[in-house]
Amino acid sequence: MIASRIRRLGALAVIVDPETLAPKDLPGEFAGLVYSGGPSSVYDAGAPACDPALLSSGIPVLGICYGHQLMMHQLGGKVVAGSPEFGRANLIVEKPEAILAGESGRAAAVWMSHGDEVVSLPEGFETIAHTDDCRFAAVWNPAKRLVAVQFHPEVTHTEHGDNYLRNFINLCGVADSYSLRDFLSSEEAAIRIQTAGRSVFFLLSGGVDSTVAFSVLSRVLPPERLYGLYVNTGFMRKGESEEVKAALGAHGIELHVEDASERYFAKLAGVTDPEKKRAIIGDLFLEIQAEVSARLGLDPEHWILGQGTIYPDTIESGGTKKSHLIKTHHNQIPAIQLLIEQGRIVEPIRDLYKDEVRAVGQLLELPRHLVFRHPFPGPGLAIRCLCSSESSGQFRAVQASGDLHVRLSAFGAQILPLKSVGVQGDQRTYAHPAVLKAPDPMACMRDQAQVQDLARMLPNAIREINRVLLFLAGDYPSVLRAADLSRERTERLRDADAIVTDFLHEKKIYDEIWQFPVVLAPLSRPARDEDAVILRPVVSEDAMTVAPYFMAPEFLRELCSLLLSVPGLGSVFFDLTTKPPGTIEWE
Repeated sequence: MIASRIRRLGALAVIVDPETLAPKDLPGEFAGLVYSGGPSSVYDAGAPACDPALLSSGIPVLGICYGHQLMMHQLGGKVVAGSPEFGRANLIVEKPEAILAGESGRAAAVWMSHGDEVVSLPEGFETIAHTDDCRFAAVWNPAKRLVAVQFHPEVTHTEHGDNYLRNFINLCGVADSYSLRDFLSSEEAAIRIQTAGRSVFFLLSGGVDSTVAFSVLSRVLPPERLYGLYVNTGFMRKGESEEVKAALGAHGIELHVEDASERYFAKLAGVTDPEKKRAIIGDLFLEIQAEVSARLGLDPEHWILGQGTIYPDTIESGGTKKSHLIKTHHNQIPAIQLLIEQGRIVEPIRDLYKDEVRAVGQLLELPRHLVFRHPFPGPGLAIRCLCSSESSGQFRAVQASGDLHVRLSAFGAQILPLKSVGVQGDQRTYAHPAVLKAPDPMACMRDQAQVQDLARMLPNAIREINRVLLFLAGDYPSVLRAADLSRERTERLRDADAIVTDFLHEKKIYDEIWQFPVVLAPLSRPARDEDAVILRPVVSEDAMTVAPYFMAPEFLRELCSLLLSVPGLGSVFFDLTTKPPGTIEWE
């Protein structure tokens, strides 16, 4: 993500293994170094490290989060286990120097996600910014041109993040030296080399990523060497298959559709674990691809597989050496990894983030409604339809103390017995959501400060919580019922999803929202065969960090009424969680 942001600001950034980089590799090759964040402590066995001599190389170095702690630790500062901090903090600039050049002393929002903290600085460093909870939020050694920050300047929710990184690019002397047109040219050249003498069988999901990746390949390969297959899994949105086929056809790109919905429902019957769901979906994609290839008589020695993997898929799947598994994406399963190692996978946009993918789509002159549609996961509605292998009646009250207890006194706060995936301190969590019950939930949506504060505080204070909801409408559920991924529940979710999408277009707010997962959860009143629907609208630029999108209360009230008219939907919740600590998708 740091590399993506730097590239977007006009400088080429590459990602290298810090343990293999030596000072002798720097001259003429690199103008600056960034030590990234990560899930480790500097005291962990096997924690990422690098040659301390890199810090004396003479080129500027920026340490971010874990990179900040590593720099301080290697140069003689002190790092200790502190209080975990996730989400927004206010940065107070003390000295507008280094990456804070041009900044005033007023508070600016920054994004934190860390456990350890620096408590003393090495010789030669000075503090240039702090927050209420972090004394050394930004530090600088002007003699060695070393700067380090505890927050994440690369995320969109750090208010002046681009300014901070642009200042570092200027410090390195490489401003305005790179563009996405350069990327597209170099990637097309790389595809020609990789596919020399071979053809590509490409699996499309219908989302932005696969559509753009397929279009990049169509610029390089003639039609007879590129076969695009869209697999209808049964978990697509209403009318999605027809829409994608028509849109690509209008752009001169042929797409073949295979209906495999019966097979998917049969394979997933009784499966409730989210990781198993993703693995089954990915494996079956490959089975179908092999069957279609055989049916068409395609020689496996001359046909390789193409897919629309983007960099967040790799990061969340633990695909880099020191990254932590958040969730296994369907296009990052072991069978796919083996093909990658064999050189039998082509991934044209694997190094890009979502906003970059959209920019490439614009360069390719793809229809705007395809390029800027909300992201939709490859496994589709299957990972938005939560399942449970057993019933449970344990809706537990949230136990808190101090200021948090006082703040919760206006709510009936409970911990729900289901779980969802989250990301805290760059690590995967699989924990419980908490739900807030307010006398007037629409008033909370109008003046969000109180519920936003609670959504930030609860995951920080209570380890078993990684997500916070607000109950909006309907009959408040009291049990978690056993439920799997049935056709009936999938259709229920498909109807709810279609209602939300149509509503966003009708109210002309679709483009204000980055993504709007509609989640079905088997929460109900006793003896009722019904589900709860959870609304998860978020704003972002790159999907690595997000904040909830707060719809106007009058719109939200109307939307709740429409959703509760769907047979089998008994209640509506709103997901208040930022990322971190909650991922965008629940599974």
